[in-house]
Amino acid sequence: MIQSPLNYTGGKFKLLPQILPLFPQNIDTFVDLFCGGGDVGTSVQSNKVLFNDINSNVIGILNTFKNLSQEDIFVAIKDIISHYSLSDVSTYGYSYYNCNSSKGVGSYNRESFKRLKDDFNNLQEKTDNYYLLLYVLIVFCFNNQIRFNKQGKFNLPIGKRDFNAKMQMKLSAFIERLHGINCEFSSKDFREVAIEGESTFVYADPPYLITCAAYNEQGGWSEDLERELHIYLDKLHTHNIRFALSNVLTSKGKTNVILQEWLIHNPQYICHHLNYNYSNSNYHTAGRESVSDEVLITNY
Repeated sequence: MIQSPLNYTGGKFKLLPQILPLFPQNIDTFVDLFCGGGDVGTSVQSNKVLFNDINSNVIGILNTFKNLSQEDIFVAIKDIISHYSLSDVSTYGYSYYNCNSSKGVGSYNRESFKRLKDDFNNLQEKTDNYYLLLYVLIVFCFNNQIRFNKQGKFNLPIGKRDFNAKMQMKLSAFIERLHGINCEFSSKDFREVAIEGESTFVYADPPYLITCAAYNEQGGWSEDLERELHIYLDKLHTHNIRFALSNVLTSKGKTNVILQEWLIHNPQYICHHLNYNYSNSNYHTAGRESVSDEVLITNY
């Protein structure tokens, strides 16, 4: 199992030990319909993988990692860090920057990070360099997240870490895996992804309707889209194409009624309840309401 170097909200790495055994064994083409950081697509066993996500910046980063050699990627990242005088703790240590591990290097990097962010936000052409700059921004920003405002500008503040040894190892393993599999990338609305062949397997991990996350900001997912996805999956079923859907039935006292009703009206689908919750993601909630009923729904 390979963990994505992108700390993508809703990433499934921690759930892979439970999800992967529920997948079919004979997959020709694996379609990762909402691939996010790519945790699942890089860990599944198949002859081919299609990574799809409507977030073109995420797909651009993954495609760049696939197209360039690992050596070129690391040289470019180090060059960007050096050019903007950002910290390099893995080489020089914290004391070199008058910082420590507890407080991190955010105070040292603040102005350099702002220059990098401003330069990136002024770029017009989305080349490999654009996506490498974006990756470095993600590395140095708060919680290593990806977020753009309504004007299309990257708008996260500085974080406390840099391109440390752990992050380098994660990126290295991920690039190596991408280079070792047969994969393609697309950035389409899920309804535009055409599926053919009964040996194709579709995995859908959409934004969760009843949770609050960066991908649900600015109207990113709606009840109408939730219903459209169910229609899409129903069509796959009528064509004997296997699918698995990740979602949550309940979270922090809320219930996904649309999903619940879809399951009631489709008793042929199997709902697997997974042993995982996000109670540690919000210290203001406690007890029963903090537990999410994470599920994997399959049509086989």
